[in-house]
Amino acid sequence: MGAIETPTRLKLSIDQYYRMAEAGVLAPQARVELIDGAIYEMAPLGSLHAALVDQLHRVLLLRLHPRAIVGCQRPVQLSGFSEPVPDIAVIRPREDGYRTRHPDAGDVLLLIEVADTSLRFDSTIKRALYAEHGIRECWTVDAKARTIEVCRGPTGDGYTSVERVDRQGRMDILAFPGEQFDVAELLPE
Repeated sequence: MGAIETPTRLKLSIDQYYRMAEAGVLAPQARVELIDGAIYEMAPLGSLHAALVDQLHRVLLLRLHPRAIVGCQRPVQLSGFSEPVPDIAVIRPREDGYRTRHPDAGDVLLLIEVADTSLRFDSTIKRALYAEHGIRECWTVDAKARTIEVCRGPTGDGYTSVERVDRQGRMDILAFPGEQFDVAELLPE
């Protein structure tokens, strides 16, 4: 038997990932997500992170319902090998409310990642994944600095526009032109 010169990374499919969960390999309460065939353990939810996710969810739900579904930490299936769990997913409404499948890239209007301890991961690995799969707009919230990086114009190499908006700023969502949001309302002190 010949030696393997370079080890090959095993790339898990979503089906394999779910079979692992069903078999008990992944604990039911495990906070994990599948990105490009690799399982990543998500950081525990600190109180600041949880509070900001709750606030974003509340404001977006009040302003966008029923024009969109505002999901909180729900999986989004981007390929047969990637099912990230963004903190907030603003998705197109569907008759079945996504009971038969998770939303995919075509359903997404906006994805939001709130980063307290995960800023580097969220602004590199996850942002690149979202751009690669054509997610039109994503926001990365820097929980400590209370700023939002608004990313638009996805390409295979990232986003063509990345704008940092601070607490004094206002912004909109591409899918809802004219619907303005104050960052201070989204990210209170």
